[in-house]
Amino acid sequence: MVSGTLYRIDTHHHIVPPKYFAAEREKILGMAVGRNQGVIDWTPARALDAMDSGGVATAVTSISAPGAWFGNVEAARRIVRDCNDYAAGMARDHMGRFGVFATLALPDIEGSLREIEYAFDVLEADGIGLVTNYDDIWPGDPRFAPIWEELNRRKAVVYFHPTAAACCANLVPQVTPAVIEFAFDTTRAVVSLLFSGTFARCPDIRFIFSHGGGTLPMLFGRIAATARNRNDLAQVAPRGVIHEIKKLYLDTVSVFDPVSFNALKQMTPISQLLFGTDYPYWTTDVNISALATQTLTPAELRAIERDNALALLPRLAR
Repeated sequence: MVSGTLYRIDTHHHIVPPKYFAAEREKILGMAVGRNQGVIDWTPARALDAMDSGGVATAVTSISAPGAWFGNVEAARRIVRDCNDYAAGMARDHMGRFGVFATLALPDIEGSLREIEYAFDVLEADGIGLVTNYDDIWPGDPRFAPIWEELNRRKAVVYFHPTAAACCANLVPQVTPAVIEFAFDTTRAVVSLLFSGTFARCPDIRFIFSHGGGTLPMLFGRIAATARNRNDLAQVAPRGVIHEIKKLYLDTVSVFDPVSFNALKQMTPISQLLFGTDYPYWTTDVNISALATQTLTPAELRAIERDNALALLPRLAR
C-alpha cells in the first residue's frame, strides 16, 4: 500500500535495464553527458528511494535517449522485449509504484506492431514510449503510418522523449545535446506529426511530450502563422494548428523559471500539464522545487502533480 504522504505521479521517469545498459553502454553514456550520471548506478531500489524522498506515489517508466534502435532489426527486437519485460516485472514486483510506457524501435514496423500487441495485451502497459527521431526519421514520416493507425485504434497514450538529430548532436563545441538539441528535436517531432496530418488522422491517441514541449511555446505563434500559407492545411489540420497543439500533453520537466513556465501556461491548459522528474538524469528534488516556485493555485499544483495524470491514466489509481 502506498503511503498517504506519497501523492505525486511522475510521468517522466526512466529505467536502465541491465541488459540494455550492457548492450549499449557507450551510446547511453554519450547521451548522459551534461545530465546527472546517476544512470551508471541505477537500480529499482534507488529509484524507489528517490520516489519516497520526493513524495512520488507512482512513476511511469520509460527508456530515455538514445532509445532502443541502433540499426539492427534482430538486436532491436531483443533489446525492446527485454526492456519491456523488465519494466513490467518492476510494476508487478512493486504494485502501485510503477506504470509502464513500453518502448518500440520504430524503423522496424513489423516488429513494432507485434510489440504493441504484446505490450498492451500481455504486459498491460499504460502506454508507449518513443524518442523523437530514429536515424533522423521523424515520427510523421509516412513509413510510420501503420504504427499510428494501430495506436489510434487502441486509443493509446504515447510519450515522447527527445534525442538528438545526427546533424546537430555535436554542432557547437562543448555544448551537449541535452542543453539545446533535445528541446529543438521535441519541436521537430511535434511539427512532423502536425504537418503530416498524423495528429488529425489519429485523434484518439493522447500524445505526451517532454520538457514543456521543448521550444514549442516560443515557436507556437510562428508555426500557426506560417501554416496559413500551406496549400494542404485543410487536409493536415482541418480544425487548425492551434487546436491540434493545445490537445497535446506536456510535462513540466526542466521548465525551471517563470519566463518559460508562463509561456507554457499561455500555450497549454493546466489540464494538459504533467509532473515529471527525469530520474535518474535529474534528482527528484530539482523539478519538484522548480514547480513549487511557479505561480499556481493549490488546485492547479495538485492537478499538475497528480490529478491530470490520473485522468489520462486512470489505471494508476488502482
